[in-house]
Amino acid sequence: MSTPEKTRSDKTRRADPVTLEVVELIGDVVARFYEDYEAAAGDHSLTGAQARLISLLSLEPLPMRKLAQKLKCEPSNVTGIVDRLETRGLVERRPDPADRRVKLAAATDEGRRVARSLRESLRFAREPLAGLSDEERLALRGLLRRMLEV
Repeated sequence: MSTPEKTRSDKTRRADPVTLEVVELIGDVVARFYEDYEAAAGDHSLTGAQARLISLLSLEPLPMRKLAQKLKCEPSNVTGIVDRLETRGLVERRPDPADRRVKLAAATDEGRRVARSLRESLRFAREPLAGLSDEERLALRGLLRRMLEV
């Protein structure tokens, strides 16, 4: 006789065919999204990393360390990306009002315009979702959020 904990543990170790297919489909979605994202970045003469950084900064100014965490890279890499975007007038450095020793990277008006244009040009992120009803998009959002909470 198996206990509920043992059964739950066994289920997480052995993937059933549906789980395996879902994992494959998620991989395909991610690959297509990144392909579209890289193409959109290229249309703006940006690398994928530069596009991701400017997209993050269009939401709010962030310290370099936080950017590195969000991009899952070393702070020295972020410094180089910010340098290149700053040269193009898309990003600026400013002191953190809460701690003047910390520098924040922030999108300029032009940087926010480019980030908006990037978001609008992502066909894969937009077109398939448009084919879903409001209820289906809400359900998908809820399921994805639950997956990310684990």
